[in-house]
Amino acid sequence: MATVGGTALNRVSLIDRSDAASISVTRVDVLAGAGRMRISDLSRQSEVPVATVKFYLREGLLPPGMSTARNQAKYDDSHLGRLRLIRILTTVGRLSLSSVREVLAAVDAKGLSLQGQCVAINRALMLEQAGAVPPDVPVAEVERVRGLLHGLGWVIAADAPGVGMLAQVLEALQRLGWTADVQAFVPYAQVVEQVVEHERQLVPDFPAASAVACSVLFEVALVALRGLAQEHMFADLDTSA
Repeated sequence: MATVGGTALNRVSLIDRSDAASISVTRVDVLAGAGRMRISDLSRQSEVPVATVKFYLREGLLPPGMSTARNQAKYDDSHLGRLRLIRILTTVGRLSLSSVREVLAAVDAKGLSLQGQCVAINRALMLEQAGAVPPDVPVAEVERVRGLLHGLGWVIAADAPGVGMLAQVLEALQRLGWTADVQAFVPYAQVVEQVVEHERQLVPDFPAASAVACSVLFEVALVALRGLAQEHMFADLDTSA
């Protein structure tokens, strides 16, 4: 999939965009003309320091611009959109650059299916949070999780990192004296199915990079909302005590 330009990213309300009244004359001129800008203009419009832009270029996270002279290049809206996406993933999305690289590879992959894109994004997010599954996670817990997913009818890759993560959680809860079994995860699974179905309805309207950004941002939103819901519900308990 092709990288997304600044205009495409502006279709997503969660993505940083300037109010029309505050757009500078310089930016209007750039977008109205050939769309080419110097690295200093690119830095200013994306709000990413020049040194960071150069670092992304060296690391291959940002494609090279059109060479105009020795050590000089011009950049366009696709570079601006790419920088905004990277900025969102590393700030609001809280991803490391290694995970951002994997996410961008999924965006750029030609002919990658929507499911394949989801797999790549989920792997980046999950490995960011938990790393590789430690060898001391009992096989029994892994098999219990697989049985749960099979019972739900979910089609999951054999090496999906989320399976190992759930197995780690299950074992840790048991060590704390938790007596419930893996079926306690069923209500969570039912809720997130509804969440993902809602997200799936939004995906067809967005280009690849915007859909990726939404997936990462909704992950953050889900965690934040759960914490806020806990605060709300436990406040009732404190009041009644």
